[in-house]
Amino acid sequence: MKKFLLASAATALMAGSAYSEDIKLGIIFGFTGPIESLTPPMADGAELAMKEVSDSGALLGGSTVSAIRADSTCVDAAAATAAAERLITADGVKAIVGADCSGVTGAVLANVAVPNGIVMISPSATSPGLSTAEDNGLFFRTAPSDARQGQVMSDILMEQGIKSVAVTYTNNDYGKGLADSFEAAYKAGGGTVTISAAHEDGKADYSAEVGALAAAGGDRLVVAGYVDQGGSGIVRAALDAGAFDTFHFPDGMIGAKLEENFGTEIDGSTGQHPGTDSEGAAMYTAMVGDAFDSTSPFSPESYDAAALIMLAMQAAGSSDSQVFKDKVMDVANAPGEQIFPGELAKGLKILAEGGDIDYVGATAVELIGPGESAGNYREIVIKDGKITTVKYR
Repeated sequence: MKKFLLASAATALMAGSAYSEDIKLGIIFGFTGPIESLTPPMADGAELAMKEVSDSGALLGGSTVSAIRADSTCVDAAAATAAAERLITADGVKAIVGADCSGVTGAVLANVAVPNGIVMISPSATSPGLSTAEDNGLFFRTAPSDARQGQVMSDILMEQGIKSVAVTYTNNDYGKGLADSFEAAYKAGGGTVTISAAHEDGKADYSAEVGALAAAGGDRLVVAGYVDQGGSGIVRAALDAGAFDTFHFPDGMIGAKLEENFGTEIDGSTGQHPGTDSEGAAMYTAMVGDAFDSTSPFSPESYDAAALIMLAMQAAGSSDSQVFKDKVMDVANAPGEQIFPGELAKGLKILAEGGDIDYVGATAVELIGPGESAGNYREIVIKDGKITTVKYR
């Protein structure tokens, strides 16, 4: 339940509105590395929300918002930590949209965000381990935990009559967490995992890994990897060897590159990534138009992550992470007037007047537990070489 004291809120808002500022927000995604084809639409989504708020003139007495991008690499924790430190110490960001991949997100949270008291809202870090990370109330995510994705993936395969699978996963927090979550759910549902084996990114030859997977067998190969790295390497080696002809792809594998790399070779393959067919999703797509791919995985979540940061600032009357961190859950959840993509100015005005909002956004935002999305998924199938929506879950 929200606790909102109008008198104290009004005082805070008056203090926050005494002057305007150019608020800098960091965007730390893997612009290079194993998901580099996914991150441009993610950054575009976050920056769209920032432009919407800046253009409104409604944030904290007419403050504007500027985005500063930094490269997490997705996989190099030291590089991501250094990039995040520069965002805070050199660029003076007030909060961070990101990071993206789970391992680097945990590193940035522990080594940079918590020591400096900076809010992070990740649109795509899904490791179950982040649910219990020590965060001092600074970390949130608009993507659901892979504890949820593992169950959804199991449900999809079982409903299709796929009773045995081989699993390969990228050897990091994301891959291992998802593989473990899926295996537990799949076995509980009566399925058999013939093998669950890690693969390393960056290899030129995956024939040995595919040989082990083929020897174990299975009706389908689950590839919990990255579309711009080892995951695609595994798929290519499996196709070339005739080891598997259909695959199941979680979120890190789904993007335009999957179509480009394999086309009709993987027809009949399946997968899922966070997504919703909600009213807000349609509004986001219409608002984006042809500017970028609004349906690319985690682009809507990125818009929502940035929006939540700015709405929480308004609710708190401050751009200080230590002050507005306590308002993120408030603006994200009921009660309050629902706010959709393109309506950020409306939300800011309601908050400035001491009202209450329920930010629905592009992904039907509902933050649960430790500040993470409850979880909606788009189920896909590869048909005629194209990623095609089956339904939403």
